Amino acid sequence: MRNVLKLPRRRFLRAAGAAAALAALPRAAWTQSYPSRPVRIVVGFSPGGPTDIVARLIGQYLSERLGQRFVVENRPGAGGNIGTDAVVRAPPDGYTLLLVNAANAISATLYANLNFVFLKDVAPIAGVVRVPNVMEINPSVPARTVPEFIGYAKANPGKINMAGVNGTTLQLAGELFKMMAGVDMVHVPYKGAAPALTDLLGGQVQVMFDNLSSSIEHIRAGKLRALAVTTATRSKALPDVPTIGEFVPGYEASAWQGIGAPDNTPAEIINKLNTEINAALGDPRMRARLSDFGGEALFGSSADFGNLVADETEKWAKVVKFSGAKPD
Repeated sequence: MRNVLKLPRRRFLRAAGAAAALAALPRAAWTQSYPSRPVRIVVGFSPGGPTDIVARLIGQYLSERLGQRFVVENRPGAGGNIGTDAVVRAPPDGYTLLLVNAANAISATLYANLNFVFLKDVAPIAGVVRVPNVMEINPSVPARTVPEFIGYAKANPGKINMAGVNGTTLQLAGELFKMMAGVDMVHVPYKGAAPALTDLLGGQVQVMFDNLSSSIEHIRAGKLRALAVTTATRSKALPDVPTIGEFVPGYEASAWQGIGAPDNTPAEIINKLNTEINAALGDPRMRARLSDFGGEALFGSSADFGNLVADETEKWAKVVKFSGAKPD
């Protein structure tokens, strides 16, 4: 992999090349006609997961609103960093976008030799959705509340297996819980949420901090026991399930998604996309789809989304360092 120390030169050359290309067109006319051809939304994870679903929902809406196809391109691997690297190296012309999520904030500390600095090389466009993770257990575990689970874990240190996916909130939400609740659980890494959930249902692991969207039907069917959601407030999708923060003061973690672009993408394009994405989030059809899997719309400016990413990067850096988490 290229050394991160080469970054400034690469960014300068990329920016210079992009500027030369754009200079051939009157800027105002170029941005007003955007998009004049298909746009790709790069997703750093496999098809079918929550991140991919969000990308396809927002892509479909933007296609309808702007008259050009917004095509999802899955580039999985390295905790989403393969897809991010592809976007960072793309021309900053608005035709390559990134589905940004919490893994990007985690990777900034988890991976020591990335070819990019996310907060500098990716321009925030807009938030899309925040989704709770849910602390859930196999029904064989003798606990029905978070305090009971903490008591059980402290009585059985190192004997509880916690399913997770390295470099995602599925792992780090659990590590944050371990840190704040003072319990010792063994993280069992999986390549994806689906096999982790399968083993939780089968009892091979005992606890998981899964995205609510993936687990909600199993919880409603009684196949899994939801102890709490990880957000600061209760989820409308599971209103009777408490938050972890009700028992562990100050605890908060969530999965979230938004849209970004290569650094130096014209402000006019970023503003146009931000306006359209916020319009999408105000559409009752979109709100209903997001609510189906427990999501809440992330309205706001591009600066609001940038502040969220920066805050989350700082927060998860502390958890990564405390836990000693490592990439695959």
